[in-house]
Amino acid sequence: MAAGAPQAAAATGHKGDPTQYWNKVLLQTFRNARGSDASPGQLSRSAAMVFAAIYNAESAYQNTYGTLKYEPYLSRPLKYASDSSKPSPDEEERLIDRTAYRMISELYPGDQGFIDARYKARTGRSPHAYDPLDRLVVDRVVRQMNKARAGDGSDNPEVYDGDTTTPGAWRPTGEAATADEGACQQPSDAVTPNWGKVKPFVIRSGSQFRPPTLRGFTSYDEMVNSPEYAAQVDEVRRVGAVDSTERTHEQTVVGWFWDHDLNGTYHPPGQLLQLTGTVAKTFELNTYDTTRLFALSALSLADAGITAWDSKFDSPMNEWRPVSAIQATGGENADWQPLSADRAGRPWTPCFPAWTSGHANFTGAWAAAMQNYFGRDEASFVAQSEDPHTLVRYRRMNSFSQVAEEGEFSRLWLGVHFRWDAEDGRKIGTDVGDYVFAHALRPTQQKDRPDKP
Repeated sequence: MAAGAPQAAAATGHKGDPTQYWNKVLLQTFRNARGSDASPGQLSRSAAMVFAAIYNAESAYQNTYGTLKYEPYLSRPLKYASDSSKPSPDEEERLIDRTAYRMISELYPGDQGFIDARYKARTGRSPHAYDPLDRLVVDRVVRQMNKARAGDGSDNPEVYDGDTTTPGAWRPTGEAATADEGACQQPSDAVTPNWGKVKPFVIRSGSQFRPPTLRGFTSYDEMVNSPEYAAQVDEVRRVGAVDSTERTHEQTVVGWFWDHDLNGTYHPPGQLLQLTGTVAKTFELNTYDTTRLFALSALSLADAGITAWDSKFDSPMNEWRPVSAIQATGGENADWQPLSADRAGRPWTPCFPAWTSGHANFTGAWAAAMQNYFGRDEASFVAQSEDPHTLVRYRRMNSFSQVAEEGEFSRLWLGVHFRWDAEDGRKIGTDVGDYVFAHALRPTQQKDRPDKP
């Protein structure tokens, strides 16, 4: 055998799919995160590192025992035993458990006690006990992932110093700091303004799929004086207001269901990772295919986050939010507020430019990853929400594109995005998901797609 099972392993350990288990652990660290650590970009980067590393460890297992079907992420297939070796009964799960534990621990050291406890609850052993798989596989996989992400720009401390006075240009939306959410009173409060420059995981650059300009406008003045802009503002004024009489109940349900802007939730990337787990169970994927689905999903989300922030901060114009645009018209609109709110019910808008919608980027990329993986759009599964304002906790989905469409327009119904932010964001996210599937974790040989659920 390549690596015998450690002594005194708990007989009750290793229940359920290991990747699903560690996804739940990771999502709790997302809920615990604060400040820039809770930004969509940082969370999706962490997820991509965790699930790509798990997938690479699983790939080493499959390659060692002659069943490798897909290329590893970034590396050549790893083999850690002779051709005559046979795996120990729990070797595959130990590889995933050890790799997931190491990656999440390094990314979230402040949650170490919780992570240690979850490892012991799953395996019955201390995470610090010796395991020969660490030297053979886990150390190498973790080192390779950390090397790939070293110096990727994710720790850039520079603050936003762009134009915040020209009509049409993003400016702080004025929310005061609360106990749980950050302030948005100064340009320097803008959240992770350099995230669009972070090195992507699969795509070539954050700007790869961004249109040259926002709908062809070359200046803020041209945009705000156009009839297209007037229509955009009028729509969100009517359907996105806290007291809207035109927004339907269904639109309100959709808006809150996909929100997850507030700290204490698993945020948009976490909601989609939770949904990845639901889909994997619906299709009854095995351990190997589950690691690949999570890796493709997470890599797509991470690169979607980079492209979203590229369009927000690195495009020729950094568009203001609806609340700024509508209040600037004065009169009865001077006190207009969006439906979006903090936990206390006070109006709240995310502290970064509007174009394009991050939610639309994320849900578009996620849906594309699922469509490509399963070779279909139609599927029946139940999505879940933990947003504090959600009107329903569970919602039946009939297709992957339904997730993309609801995530896209949820931001319009909440009053924090214009329609073109949502439409363009979904298009960019879809392009990201398609590209990731075409260029990463490719089959090493022909393979039938998973059966329909």
